[in-house]
Amino acid sequence: MTVSRDIDILSRFARIIAAEGYTHGLQPVQWQALRFLDTANRFSRTAKGLTAWLGQTKGSVSQTLIALESKGLIEREIDCDDARVLRLNLTRTGRALLADSQTGLPERMLSHLSSGEHAQFIIFVQTMLLAELHKSGGTPFGLCRDCRHFISDSNGRHHCALLQVQLNDLDAEMICIEQESSLVDA
Repeated sequence: MTVSRDIDILSRFARIIAAEGYTHGLQPVQWQALRFLDTANRFSRTAKGLTAWLGQTKGSVSQTLIALESKGLIEREIDCDDARVLRLNLTRTGRALLADSQTGLPERMLSHLSSGEHAQFIIFVQTMLLAELHKSGGTPFGLCRDCRHFISDSNGRHHCALLQVQLNDLDAEMICIEQESSLVDA
């Protein structure tokens, strides 16, 4: 059956990518957490944001964070605007580990596609992912600059209308837990 074969291929693809963390001496979920913290904006780098991204329980994510902290790869910092919020940040060691593997397995796998195939692949995977997240009540995340709350003025300054905060260029290019697509569904 084609559907069974498709499911097997998709499952194997996901397992191979998830296992990349083992090559760095980490559990796959720990590696995924580091990659998330590297691409998430300051508003999303919390235990809550990581829990939503990974789709795991709070307890499981807590254990992941304890392991990463004990390895010296992340640190927790009290938010300067809200002392109830703990921000998660990569340490110098965590950033170095990610920098050493910038051309990791997913990047190598994507390099086998032409630019047109790559674009189509991303559209297909994003469509499947967003449909499943919508069905399960998961958090879609997305780039800050693609959010309906993102405002950029004529001087190139950025602002989040939802959180009422100034944003810098780096914020605009990172993923955000608060992101709401600026695209209207047809």
